[in-house]
Amino acid sequence: MDQPNDSVQTRVLGILSGKSVEDPFSVFAEARAQGSVLSIPHPMGSEDHQAWLVTQMDEALQVLKDKKGFTVDPSSIEAEGVRENMSGSVDDEAPDTFFTGKSMLFVNGFDHRRLRSLVSKAFTPKYMESLRPRVQEIADELLDNVEPYGEMDLVKDYAYPLPINVICEMLGVPEADRGRLQTWSSAIAKGLGWGRQDPAVAVHLEEFGNYVKQLVENKRQNPENDLISKLVTIEEEEDRLSESELISMITLLIFAGHETTSNLIATGAFELFDHPEELQALKNDLSLVPAAVEELLRFNGTSTSVGPRYATQDTEIAGQFIAKGDMVLVIVKSANRDEEKFTQAEDLEIQRDIDRHLAFGQGLHMCLGAPLARVEGDVAFSTLFRRMPHLQLKYPQDKIAWSFTLSSQGLESLPVTF
Repeated sequence: MDQPNDSVQTRVLGILSGKSVEDPFSVFAEARAQGSVLSIPHPMGSEDHQAWLVTQMDEALQVLKDKKGFTVDPSSIEAEGVRENMSGSVDDEAPDTFFTGKSMLFVNGFDHRRLRSLVSKAFTPKYMESLRPRVQEIADELLDNVEPYGEMDLVKDYAYPLPINVICEMLGVPEADRGRLQTWSSAIAKGLGWGRQDPAVAVHLEEFGNYVKQLVENKRQNPENDLISKLVTIEEEEDRLSESELISMITLLIFAGHETTSNLIATGAFELFDHPEELQALKNDLSLVPAAVEELLRFNGTSTSVGPRYATQDTEIAGQFIAKGDMVLVIVKSANRDEEKFTQAEDLEIQRDIDRHLAFGQGLHMCLGAPLARVEGDVAFSTLFRRMPHLQLKYPQDKIAWSFTLSSQGLESLPVTF
């Protein structure tokens, strides 16, 4: 199989690290043209193992759904191994967070099933649907606040506060503390990339972990009817959740519970502005919103890639030999534009009949909050275009600045008028 030339290799890694401002989709299209499984320099600088890029749908599914052939925890493969993540080796002295502690992101098998089962009942599609009235109230309150002014920053006034308020209410995070969560989450998301960690990230991770640790202690003393209080009860009474696991899980739920949906709303809105015929079709028929959300997730979803997988044994993908211990990076934004799976894959079509996309991952580690993100996306876009049918960008598209966030790209600001 032909390997990508140095230019494509360099450009792909530049996108994954956040150092490149190049349009990722053109680079991924070139990578797909080279093949579905491509050799790349190891993002963590490992000299012992090869790294591979997976660019197409079938091969992505093969990796993500093979729970025996691939793992998220390389230390389970090699006794001497040290867990690697997007920032490098884990610091044993670092405070517990979703990124450094024992979260669901970095465990497989029994531990993963145990951790996921503790919160899965709170994230069922049925329960998420029951939150729709409250999500609707929050959406309307946010638009009420800006409506008199005729303009707003769609990111700061709507796309960010909607999901952060929903997840914080679920978890029981005091309203007065949510501003700090925004500061920490934004700094962490922007400061991490494949093989890259900005120096300030460690400080924010420590502050975030210490805050949640204190929040847990407060819930122990004054439990309420929220998810954190329930998780604390499980930890104390059933001895099924360690302190490290508890803190890691809560920070993960807070971070992932709003970052992904905020990105969906902001990026989705931008893409609709960039495709005015699709936007007008959506405004004309808001019943198309659920289908539009799925297409927006496919077209430019919330994550560029999912967490790295490691081969637990020698295997083969698309004719390419993958050795035990090798790292495999599944680029979901590339797989979601696989020309063999989607007709005119590079076009946004809100009425597209989508059988499957990988915006939320797939397999054991598929995003737990996907049902909630879909409810929030449905409410967010339906309410936005129902109440503000003349919504438009305040500045030309080329004036809107994109920024790299944790394994993705996002918008810091999206000024609009209505």
